[in-house]
Amino acid sequence: MKAPMFMGCAALALSAGVAAAQTPTRPTAQDSATIEEIVVTAQKRAENLQDVPVSVTALTADALSARGVNNVLALNNMAPGMRISANDAAANPKIYIRGVGLSDFNPNASSGVGVYVDGVYIGSPLAQMAGFFDLAQVEVLRGPQGTLYGRNTNGGAINITTKRPSQTFTADASLEYATFNAVTAEAAVGGPIVADKLAFRAAGQWVKDDGYTYNRVTGNDVNAADHWAGRLSLLYTPSDDFELLAQVNRYVNRGDAIAPQHRALFPATAAATGPDGLCAPNAYASGACTDLLGYADTDGNPRAIDANLEGKDKVDLFGASAQATWSFNNLQLVSVTAWQWAHRNDLENTDGSPAQMLEINYRSRQQQFTQELRLQSDNPSSRLNWLIGGYFMDETVEDNTRQDTLRDLRPLFIAPDNPTGLSPENSVAVFGWPYTQKTKGYAVFGQADYKLTDKLTGTVGLRWSADDKHMNYQSQIEDGLIVLLTSDQKKTFSAFSGRLGLRYQVSDDANVYATYNRGYKSGGFFGGLATTPEEVEPYDNETLDAYEVGLKSEFLDRRVRLNVSGFYYDYKNQQVFAQALRNGLTVLVLDNAANSKVYGGEAEITARPIQPLTLTAGVSLLHAKYGEYFSEGQDFTGNRLPQSPKVTFNTAATYVAPLANGSSIVANIDANYSSKVYFDNSNAERLSQGAVWIAGAQVSWRSPDQKIEVGAFARNLFDKTYVVSISNIDSLGEDLLSMNRPRSLGAFLRYHY
Repeated sequence: MKAPMFMGCAALALSAGVAAAQTPTRPTAQDSATIEEIVVTAQKRAENLQDVPVSVTALTADALSARGVNNVLALNNMAPGMRISANDAAANPKIYIRGVGLSDFNPNASSGVGVYVDGVYIGSPLAQMAGFFDLAQVEVLRGPQGTLYGRNTNGGAINITTKRPSQTFTADASLEYATFNAVTAEAAVGGPIVADKLAFRAAGQWVKDDGYTYNRVTGNDVNAADHWAGRLSLLYTPSDDFELLAQVNRYVNRGDAIAPQHRALFPATAAATGPDGLCAPNAYASGACTDLLGYADTDGNPRAIDANLEGKDKVDLFGASAQATWSFNNLQLVSVTAWQWAHRNDLENTDGSPAQMLEINYRSRQQQFTQELRLQSDNPSSRLNWLIGGYFMDETVEDNTRQDTLRDLRPLFIAPDNPTGLSPENSVAVFGWPYTQKTKGYAVFGQADYKLTDKLTGTVGLRWSADDKHMNYQSQIEDGLIVLLTSDQKKTFSAFSGRLGLRYQVSDDANVYATYNRGYKSGGFFGGLATTPEEVEPYDNETLDAYEVGLKSEFLDRRVRLNVSGFYYDYKNQQVFAQALRNGLTVLVLDNAANSKVYGGEAEITARPIQPLTLTAGVSLLHAKYGEYFSEGQDFTGNRLPQSPKVTFNTAATYVAPLANGSSIVANIDANYSSKVYFDNSNAERLSQGAVWIAGAQVSWRSPDQKIEVGAFARNLFDKTYVVSISNIDSLGEDLLSMNRPRSLGAFLRYHY
């Protein structure tokens, strides 16, 4: 649920939470308590996590399935400093790492956190909720990654790797049933087509439930999920020095549009009036406060609403990619080619009430072609490892969103010469803002790691990027009956980003590092409803200078792994998405509005005191505040950045108890904590969520051959209710609250061959 386009010292952190069960690269004895190695590709080559001078959290498919992760939103708080939420059902996740991100939901927007699937950049916010099935690993890279990763990664990157085809026949299947008749079914099969030459893997996912919010108007349950996805992969290996991985994927969502809670803001009595002139918190459900049309939700039930419209969030995605790798003379040439398209038609009861006050139909299309070419060294024993490359992107975004405002007031304006009751001067109209934005992006980049001594390695990286953007824009009323604004603009946004670093090997089990990274996010054009030329003027690049020190260590015979980092960010020309009041109407604007200072730290810890038991714990501390920031006469200087809790904490334990017949009982428990979060630049108390604890548990039985696992789980074990995101529409007298999913109890069956 979005607001309308108008109307109205370094700290330490212990957080490994989920990096415990990773793909091993060295065998360990069955009775060993040694923590297995983790292999990551954070620097575009396979490396031991402990050798990479980057803050990385690695999550395997086992760890993700234990937490019920089937989309990017469920990654929230699973890595230090990362927060993910959404005001939409099937698109536009708001991804923040260390306070860096963007809450703009328009389809031409770009987050400060890049999402990559098998090396392919997923640029469209319409497509970032899909693809979470049949995964091998998810890596969360914190801090600017501009040297090696495609576009707009000044906050970090989420690097998703799916399971590859193999020359061994394999089959995987899982079925999960839970509260609200929630069914999640996944299956995958793969193996050789031509021995040692060609292999395949086909995987699919289906997710459906009845919804967890009751609509009192219709008697239906809403906020229901209904989507499916499929992926086909082919791996061609005609020789030892060449491989081609080709993929096609499809995703279809037909679930409900988001159905938020309504909170009325206009007080009817002095006793119900707060210090800001809006409804006092103790009067929200009293009936003494209403919205513009007189409605109030007074039952205090966060799982029930009154909605005249039950919309659908229809999303269709398609992607195809080919990654070719040639190996020769201790070198690798890597080509990654991809084509994607995304279509969305989301009909939303935006006002969250039984009245026709605000209904929005988001209609967007995006298509994207990308090509990356890299030449890199492939000799781990060499003192010098290097990589050079180029990147190209061709993207077209078409949007034709329509906003029906105050339709219930049309009878007041009907006259012989105005039979429809149209009254634009009173905002009684259907507003649209059709536009087409075309972007051509270019980049050249390189990075080198050189062993200055046997223990000291230096890193230098540089990237030049440019985006040529062309925006053809119009804002209109009643499908062009009245044209408010037209604009046709072109601009090139370019910048250098880079990396400098030193890593020192203290011992075989400990490394320390220090890095400087410059990240940048391209400027662009606002993609919402604008009524003045100033609102569609291009905004500029934002830049982030990041300084980080870290320690990666293992001790007690590799029974404990502790990775710690501290960082300081100088965040300049920050692109801020904010609400402002203009001429009595609430509008959304995106502009370079502020600079910020961000600092803090994280760490990841995993302990295995005995072979059956793995323990993880974590804490992340974050200071993220605006510098001087004035907007529409309001002073936000010193306010916390949205979606930036001061403290997050997570902990988990996994115990594998062997039974006499060779089978085992596996028990998992987990918990996480987030301190207060603000959803708005103003840091208004009503637009925040206080501290929240969430816990989960799972217990299962595994067969002696490890092929079958059956068990039960509880997610949100204690049924905590909290706000995920808030859209405030002050001029309509309401806040729209997106709530978390209630407790889910269920059972599952998994099979692996």
